[in-house]
Amino acid sequence: MRTLVSADRLVTASGRSGDAVLVDDGHVVATGNRSDLAAQGVEETRYEGGFLYPGFRDAHIHVIPYAALLTGCSLKSATSIDDLVARLATHARSLPPSEPVVATRMDDESLAERRLPMRSDLDRAVPGRPVVIYRYCGHVAVANTAALAASGIDRTTPDPDGGVIDRDESGTPTGVLRETAAGLIAPALARGGGLDPHAFLDGLGRLAGLGITSVGAMLGYGESPHEKLEAEVELLASVAEDLPIRVHAIVITDDPEVLGRTRDRLDSAGSRLRWLGVKRFADGSLGGHTAAMRAPFADVDTSGTLRLTEVDALIARAAIAMGGMVAIHAIGDRAVDETLALFEMLVAEGASPDALRMEHVSVISPSQIDRFADAGVTASVQPAFLRSESEWVFDRVGAERTGWLYPFASMRRSGIPLAGSSDSPVEPPHPLWGMASAVGRHGIAPSERLTPLDALDLFTDGAARALREPSPLSPGSPADMVVLDTDITHSPPGRIEEARVIDTWVAGRIVDVDRTLPAWVD
Repeated sequence: MRTLVSADRLVTASGRSGDAVLVDDGHVVATGNRSDLAAQGVEETRYEGGFLYPGFRDAHIHVIPYAALLTGCSLKSATSIDDLVARLATHARSLPPSEPVVATRMDDESLAERRLPMRSDLDRAVPGRPVVIYRYCGHVAVANTAALAASGIDRTTPDPDGGVIDRDESGTPTGVLRETAAGLIAPALARGGGLDPHAFLDGLGRLAGLGITSVGAMLGYGESPHEKLEAEVELLASVAEDLPIRVHAIVITDDPEVLGRTRDRLDSAGSRLRWLGVKRFADGSLGGHTAAMRAPFADVDTSGTLRLTEVDALIARAAIAMGGMVAIHAIGDRAVDETLALFEMLVAEGASPDALRMEHVSVISPSQIDRFADAGVTASVQPAFLRSESEWVFDRVGAERTGWLYPFASMRRSGIPLAGSSDSPVEPPHPLWGMASAVGRHGIAPSERLTPLDALDLFTDGAARALREPSPLSPGSPADMVVLDTDITHSPPGRIEEARVIDTWVAGRIVDVDRTLPAWVD
């Protein structure tokens, strides 16, 4: 049975127009005017006052930690160390006494003390019981005394490659673990652990409620053991037949054998799940002062942490040989340099530029933009960072580099393929919030604003390319679309952000979503 989906207007980033989409067997037959596509025997779903768009894509999201956060403990809105301690104590009382306490999205910049908590603070919150909290960037963890002991971390533990264990004057760990040092935490204390399949599917359903039809799902962490990655892979594969949206998995590993195993498991699990490639890390975060910079930060005498090694080139080649993509996290301008050098080498060896993605690209100079464009690789960007970093990022990078922060308009003009994403749970997963930030900029380099149509492209056509999906709503493509109550391509940022999702369609069917449940917890 053919179905005609119609609204007041159809809007796509690639210029297709009209007011209707004709669907057959879950795929697009044609787009255009309702009057031309309607025919006898065609069932119609009509949205009076609605606007029809391609389904939104999030090219970079940590789906399991996102789903875990919905029922877990977020510390993002904590205002002081005492407030944070109280929240942890309250969360601990809601858990079985034997269960460790794990919380995420701690933001030291929002605390009155403007410092990271330490083991002593967490000991005060939950005495004698393991507690681990993660900074919202995901690159810094803090463990209490019990969690450090359970993980075998003491004054004799050396700093791992690419990581730092903060220590006091006597050499005793303070509890703060940066970058790969967070991987020393026992797997039982890791973020997103213990999530059951029902809760995970519920989280994906809430993403569908935001208009999201496909995601690039990052599995594992930059510092976690392979057992943790494979547990996430198994969770995803076990629910593959019930996925409400499409999931393209990008796995974090440095082992080609593990990479191959995850590819085989994911690709055989279900039609809406597939393996997409591998993710690696060139550096850390701006907030944690671990982004790799060519010159030191303006507020602390450090140039961050460069994490790229020869292993990254080896695993990148393995992923390409398996037919996959390579996604490398690079935030600081030095990390951008080093990642571009690796990508240029891979292209010279025969890799296709469209198989290579740089994630975040937070600080990039004009000369680097030209080099990036020449390489032809994709930038997977997160406009919502502009909102969360606006209060402190100027202090981090200094006045001379302010114009180098997320220069989306310059990157687009140069021809760099851009893909939109949230990096949730680092940021809220709502694509409309990301589009609004790309248009509004929150006071950061206002000349780099995107038009609303270009912002739509980030989360539709651009993200689809980065996920190796067909051009959205093109003939023969999956009938994945979203209906809004607003024409967001002719709206200011505030109205874009407030637009309401009426329905989300995946493969020509409306996704059943419980809209009484929140899609985000702060």
